[in-house]
Amino acid sequence: MSTILIVDDDDAFRESLAETIADLGHSIVQATSGRAALAHLRGDEPVDCLFLDLRLPDMNGIEVLEQVRAMKGRQNLAVVVLTGFATSDNTIQAMRLGAFDHLTKPVGRDTIANLLHKIGASEQTVSTAAAPTDYVDDRIPRLLGNSEALRDVQKQIGRAATSDSTVLITGETGTGKEVAARVLHNVSKRRDRAFVAINCAAIPEDLLESELFGHVKGAFTGAISDRPGRFAQATGGTLFLDEIGDLPLSMQAKLLRAIQERVVIPVGSDKPLPIDVRIVAATHRDLAQEVVQHTFREDLFYRLNVIPVMLPPLRERPADIIPLASHFLAITAADGGPLKSLSAGAEARLLSHAWPGNVRELRNAMERVSVLTRGAQITDDDLAFLVNATPALLASDISAGLLDLPLPEAIERLERASIEQALTQTMGNRAEAARKLGISRQSLYTKLAAYKLG
Repeated sequence: MSTILIVDDDDAFRESLAETIADLGHSIVQATSGRAALAHLRGDEPVDCLFLDLRLPDMNGIEVLEQVRAMKGRQNLAVVVLTGFATSDNTIQAMRLGAFDHLTKPVGRDTIANLLHKIGASEQTVSTAAAPTDYVDDRIPRLLGNSEALRDVQKQIGRAATSDSTVLITGETGTGKEVAARVLHNVSKRRDRAFVAINCAAIPEDLLESELFGHVKGAFTGAISDRPGRFAQATGGTLFLDEIGDLPLSMQAKLLRAIQERVVIPVGSDKPLPIDVRIVAATHRDLAQEVVQHTFREDLFYRLNVIPVMLPPLRERPADIIPLASHFLAITAADGGPLKSLSAGAEARLLSHAWPGNVRELRNAMERVSVLTRGAQITDDDLAFLVNATPALLASDISAGLLDLPLPEAIERLERASIEQALTQTMGNRAEAARKLGISRQSLYTKLAAYKLG
């Protein structure tokens, strides 16, 4: 039997929760304010678990949790944070401060029973880092959404923030992998140092080594002075390696050496430079499959995949679609535009769309209708441009005319249509479009110029 302290000023909820926990065989202590809870915890009476409401009459639950973590003998107390409305910020704050879980009211009996069972078999790891700033500015990166799938991600990031371990973020294009990396950096102990990002797919292969490790004067034509690489620029902070799955094999070996030995050697130099960075990598690719296909080094994969975080696609968390859409509309209004609302038909349209471009596509769509919709309410018709991707050319299209064209013209039309479709599906990401088409980026650029598509 455990002793559990319940802190909540909602009498009905607190007493109901107390009854449920008592029925499960535990002893209950109740408090209606943060100060009362802290006073009890400063005493000598045993408390094995704390159920803590986020909103209290005298202070918020995060403030209480911070003080609990500073108490001698209470640093490892299992804390379950309760809230009527979960946000990205309060979830991540709670988990970063070592909360065992973060639950949204109401809470079912089975959930409580399973949670107490897990707590009984667990040890807590606590971070004493300061809480991040409140969510007031959209320029601050946030992982927005309250679906269970995204809240699991928020909890993972909160826990990952307590260490310097390497993190591998995976997910489809547009799911917010760089946003997740920036959120992780901003709540980690490295938040006061640099966050440096590099897109491994956007840098030509012959320049990647210099970009990552730097170069010395005279190392190659055009190297007129010493230049620090991204590792050096990120000293003390976080280095974000986006699209790590596109890193050439030759560079994979050099990156592995840098991670293992914690040193880099600038191009043209023979002097190793020690590095102090936290590495966060991201990719939309299945790296485990890439390892099987021998296009990604197995040893590098295991070095990167210490803490895996998978961002679910928007279609798998429909509960987030309407709140996110409303949030993006509010952002546009905050920037000086009129505040628009969604009609029932518009919401139905948003929920039925497959969102191949994920959150990025949703944000772009809301910005578009905010500007173009004349009335105060966005209707289904205003969102008619949201048509799920379909093959650009069907067999009937071919038989209707392409086979009657000279071969060069028919090939040109097919290539043009395929390129346009790939660019649409990847939201204009040319590197990703090239991969979908099975051609090199340079080949895609050549065809874009020839067909005047870019």
